[in-house]
Amino acid sequence: MNKKNISWIIRIVVALLFIVSAIAKLYPSPYFAISTFEVKQLYTLGFSESLASYFSRILIGIEFALGFLLLNNHFLKRITIPATVGLLSVFIIHLSYVTFLSGGNSGNCGCFGELIPMTPIEAIIKNIIAVGLLIWLWKLLENDKKSNFWIVTSVTLVCILGLFMLAPMKASSVSISNSNGNSNINDNNNVNSNISVDTISKLSDSIKTEKIKTEKVVEAIKKEVGPKQAISGYSDLYIDIDKGQKILCFFVPGCEHCRDAAKDLNALQKKHKDFPQVQIVFMDEEAEKIPDFFKYAGKQFPHKVIDIIPFWTKLGTGKDTPGVVYLHNGNVIKFYDGITEKAFNSKALEKVIYKK
Repeated sequence: MNKKNISWIIRIVVALLFIVSAIAKLYPSPYFAISTFEVKQLYTLGFSESLASYFSRILIGIEFALGFLLLNNHFLKRITIPATVGLLSVFIIHLSYVTFLSGGNSGNCGCFGELIPMTPIEAIIKNIIAVGLLIWLWKLLENDKKSNFWIVTSVTLVCILGLFMLAPMKASSVSISNSNGNSNINDNNNVNSNISVDTISKLSDSIKTEKIKTEKVVEAIKKEVGPKQAISGYSDLYIDIDKGQKILCFFVPGCEHCRDAAKDLNALQKKHKDFPQVQIVFMDEEAEKIPDFFKYAGKQFPHKVIDIIPFWTKLGTGKDTPGVVYLHNGNVIKFYDGITEKAFNSKALEKVIYKK
């Protein structure tokens, strides 16, 4: 096989690698995929919301551009190949740092978005191979002859502007609180003000008629009152979320696992008349499927729809859908997310709530 054929094979392979990578970051829909990439990959690197919106589109646009530019001969050896090697080197350095911190054996590096999950170690190997192929290509090619710089710049600008047109930036549809942790509120009485008069009356009658021991009375009150009042950080979603026992869900309307979780929660509510109130936050992706979502679940729960980036931000770094949070007086008692080891389990939640 001659040099020309080898060089073209390398060009096509690496070009496809970049083009597929860029396309994958737009799956299943451009705005959803880019927003998810920003929250899960760029926010963790310290990017602000506004900077991440620009950087993500420019980065994906450059990936498209490099893929196309590798298939033409304009400044191929002087600009395109060095730029491609430089970008891959930056990726390798970043992924090596991530691997050093996390071990690199879990998580999705985001190279191919959510379409093809890849661990940091796998991505490093892929990028090193690509760099090796490009160095080989650079040695095989002769020096650039007549090249048009405007073709290089035009392809790059068109790809970047195309991304901004394909996935326009949107303003957040809900305000976001930076803290999802619990911060205690001083409460000298440490008693939930929402205890019903009926509950207190029943406890009093029980003491008088059945002579329950003081220890049992205290235990019953504690069970009714719950843990010390706290702030969950979700009150901007539902104003009453920190009062008593609540189940807060983060669902995507078209997600099968989210639908199954909602169906299980409906079954628990039917089984236990005193089951905590369920409130849902939907991601604004395929919102038209919400009626079918509730039809499958068997019940329509209180719900609201928020934009993709605020949704991911509220769900929390490193967490995935379906997200199910059990709160008591604003304290996060249990947080289920994703479909792996932390996935929602209705039986496990039932044991947590009813101490079985």
